[in-house]
Amino acid sequence: MRLEEYWGVGPKTRETLVDELGREEAIRAIESGDVRALSDAGLARGRATRILRRATGGAGIDILATGDARSAYKELVDLAVGHAVTQRAADRIRVLTPLASRDAMEDRLEDVLTARDAWADLSDDDRIAVLDAYDRYDERDGSERAAVEAALALLEAGVDSGPFAVIADLDGDRLVEAAEALAALDGSRVRDGADEELDRLRDALGAVEDVDANALSLIEDLRSEGVRDVEGFRQSFEDYLLSETAVTIDQVREAMPTDATDATDFVGETLRTLRSDLTAAIDEREEAVANEFRDTLEDAREGVAQAVEAVDDIALHLSLARFALEYDCSRPVFVDGGAATVSVINARNLTLASRDDETVQSITYALGEHGITSVPAGVDSVPGEERVAVLTGANSGGKTTLLETLCQVVLLASMGLPVPADRAEVTPVDSLVFHRRHASFNAGVLESTLRSIVPPLSTDGRTLMLVDEFEAITEPGSAADLLHGLVTLSVDRDALGVFVTHLADDLEPLPSDARVDGIFAEGLSPDLELLVDYQPRFGTVGRSTPEFIVSRLVANATDRSERVGFETLAEAVGNDVVQRTLADTRWASGE
Repeated sequence: MRLEEYWGVGPKTRETLVDELGREEAIRAIESGDVRALSDAGLARGRATRILRRATGGAGIDILATGDARSAYKELVDLAVGHAVTQRAADRIRVLTPLASRDAMEDRLEDVLTARDAWADLSDDDRIAVLDAYDRYDERDGSERAAVEAALALLEAGVDSGPFAVIADLDGDRLVEAAEALAALDGSRVRDGADEELDRLRDALGAVEDVDANALSLIEDLRSEGVRDVEGFRQSFEDYLLSETAVTIDQVREAMPTDATDATDFVGETLRTLRSDLTAAIDEREEAVANEFRDTLEDAREGVAQAVEAVDDIALHLSLARFALEYDCSRPVFVDGGAATVSVINARNLTLASRDDETVQSITYALGEHGITSVPAGVDSVPGEERVAVLTGANSGGKTTLLETLCQVVLLASMGLPVPADRAEVTPVDSLVFHRRHASFNAGVLESTLRSIVPPLSTDGRTLMLVDEFEAITEPGSAADLLHGLVTLSVDRDALGVFVTHLADDLEPLPSDARVDGIFAEGLSPDLELLVDYQPRFGTVGRSTPEFIVSRLVANATDRSERVGFETLAEAVGNDVVQRTLADTRWASGE
């Protein structure tokens, strides 16, 4: 296969990868989703990630039909990356995409949930041991040696359930030998400390080189000690070498010349011969030792490969398991065939849940043929089985958050990951249209929006439409007409969808297979904060709450003229409502 056949790989990128990795290794890195290999070769990490997402999950990434859907996907990936136990696991999470087949979703779910249960069952000490093993793995840059040592650390920790079971099946003794061999070898070299005799020879050579660098001073020192005859000088020089270097007496005597003309010639020739002999001895010993270690690695090759794969796979699934535990995620139920649904019981928005200062209200909601039989207190009825809903209600009432929550649930389920809900039923979709509110009132924005959200409805696949305040990009009259058309088109195409709007009255009559849901504000707190029940009520139009906002402005006005202005607005929205709201607030606060 040509490298240019991969998405995002042009001539320049191909040249970079071939120069740094070679063609075969570059293809292997792309096929295995190895972000690090591509970034080490010179590609920006973001570009490497985009290439690998397409290479490993091209069909899945195409599900993200709009820029906002892709942004929501990236936000989820970033949240999951925050729980990665290694850098390589983080890279692998970054290239996860929605999956194209139900079987693939179920397989990944099973792996992640098994890892979640195993991690939850570990003691604190065992968790620390596992994380320490992976910290050392990262410190050694995720090398083959690091993987084998991590496998040995996991074996020593005694974790053997769930994803760790594959580690328990490895031959520990063989891995110990392999770890020693990997620690000893540095490419074609043998590292210091791996072989005692090789270390002695290297130390000897280093010492001889130091003597050689100061040979003239040595000759003067020996003469100053009263050595004058040849035999005395020879003996003194021999004694010096044996005491200051790690050479043997045989090596010294074999190196001493018999035909030296003077002391300088004698010392220089001896040291040159010693250096040459030691270098040859080092090369010979190093080759022999390296061959022994290579033989050990060859014998353990299968076990090493299993350890590398196991350590990486455990890290990935453990990272996703930690993410699932952090947000109390559960297994989604996939609904396919003729039925279609997106339904959640007590779903939490992950963006809000990830903020420590946020209190997140869980939501129950459904589109299509769901299995919800009970609803939260204050909600009169279970949701109907309409596939399309128009969501109305209070300003700052959580309508956009509900869209985002449904988007997160569907995306995570499509990626084969647990979802942030007590229970969720999801029909995998072929196109996910998520459109956040964009307050840009011009024809260009309207045209680009329609170009992104309408074409998915023209395909044969299943589409989920999550559209927020479409009216923000064109005038209200045209917006109502266009939104009614989008709702009708979604119903006609058997899509699932939620459309957030303040124009519910202008959309009547809706198609029979669409309903209106509402979110309601309940008043102001004693601190004049808007109180909203974020749980939608089904089949009911929610109302905007300008009276509560005006009440807060009247109460907070410190300038008399400003207060008069806000009181004028109070008359416009219904002064009795504002005054009742203010009275209720003062009563609740004990004023």
